[in-house]
Amino acid sequence: MKRTGMLLALFLMATVFTAMNPVASQAKTVFVTIGTGGITGVYYPTGGAICKMINDKRDQYGIRCTVEATGGSVFNINAVLAGDLEFGIAQSDRQYQAVKGEAEWKDKGPQKDLRAVFSLHPEAVTLVAAEDAGIKTIADLKGKRVNIGNPGSGQLQNSIDVLEAFGISWEKDIKAEQAKAAEAPGLLQDGRIDAFFYTVGHPSGAIKEATAGHRKVRFVPIEGPPIDALIKKYPYYAKAMIPIAMYEGAANKENVPTVGVKATFVTSAKTPDDVVYAIVKEIFDNLDSFKTLHPAYEVLTTSNMLEGLSAPFHPGAEKYFKEKGLLK
Repeated sequence: MKRTGMLLALFLMATVFTAMNPVASQAKTVFVTIGTGGITGVYYPTGGAICKMINDKRDQYGIRCTVEATGGSVFNINAVLAGDLEFGIAQSDRQYQAVKGEAEWKDKGPQKDLRAVFSLHPEAVTLVAAEDAGIKTIADLKGKRVNIGNPGSGQLQNSIDVLEAFGISWEKDIKAEQAKAAEAPGLLQDGRIDAFFYTVGHPSGAIKEATAGHRKVRFVPIEGPPIDALIKKYPYYAKAMIPIAMYEGAANKENVPTVGVKATFVTSAKTPDDVVYAIVKEIFDNLDSFKTLHPAYEVLTTSNMLEGLSAPFHPGAEKYFKEKGLLK
C-alpha cells in the first residue's frame, strides 16, 4: 500500500509540474522550411543564416529549420500560400504583385493570405555583358543573346521592365534565353550568350564566377530618364549601385548605377504566431550577429527591415515590432 501511495503521489506531482510548465508538456519540435533561390545567389545563404540562428537555439524555441533551393520569388510565394513551405524569400516587387493580384497572379486575383515578416538586403538589377559583344548601354542589347531569367523568378519581370523602359521588346528585339541565374555565368563564358540580367544582392557568387572567367566582362549601367519613369510608375523600385570593389575581374573602374528592389521574408496567415514571433525575435534581438553572416547584410537596420513590404504583417511579427516600439 505504501508503494502504491508513493506512486500516486509521484504521479500527482508530475501532473502539477506539467501544468505549471506548459513548455515541458509541449516538447514537440516544429519543423519549418524556408524557400530561397539558386545556391549561387544571396537568397540561399540568407535562408541558411536565419536557420542557423534558429537551430542554434532549438532547445529554447522548439523549432527545427531547413533551407530549400528553389526557382525564386514567384515559386516561394506560391509554395508558402499552398502550405508547401512555411517561409519564403521574395523580391519586394513580387510581394506587391501577389498582394495586388498582378503579373503571375492576374488570373488568381489578390493573394489575401500572404503575410510579411520583415525585409532584408537591397537587390540590384545587374546586367553583365561580355566585353567582346560590344555592349556598353541597354540599347546595345538589340539583336544580342541575353538571359533574362527563368520563369518563376523575380528577375524575369525586372529584366522585362528594364527593357521595356528603354523601348526594347524582349520577344522581338533580343534573342532571349530563360535559364536560371546560376547557369548564366557558364553560358556567358562559353560564348552561348552575350549578356545576362540578375537581380541579386552583392556580393554574389554567380557574379563573381562571371567576372573571374577567361572571357572579360563588364557591368552595364541602367540609368537615365527611362529609369526615372520606371521608378515613378512602380514605387517598389529604387536607384541602386553595384560596388565594383567586390568584383576585381570586371572591366569597370567605378561603381555602376542601376535600379533595384528589396529581398523580403514572407509567410502565410496560417503559420502559427509563436513560430513567427520566435524567428523575428531571434533575428532582431541579435541583428549585429546576423549582419556578420553575409556582406549584403551590412546595411540592415531595425527600421529599414520594416520597409518595402506590401502584405500585412503577420501577427507574430507585429507583436514583436510593437513590443520594441518599431510599430505603433
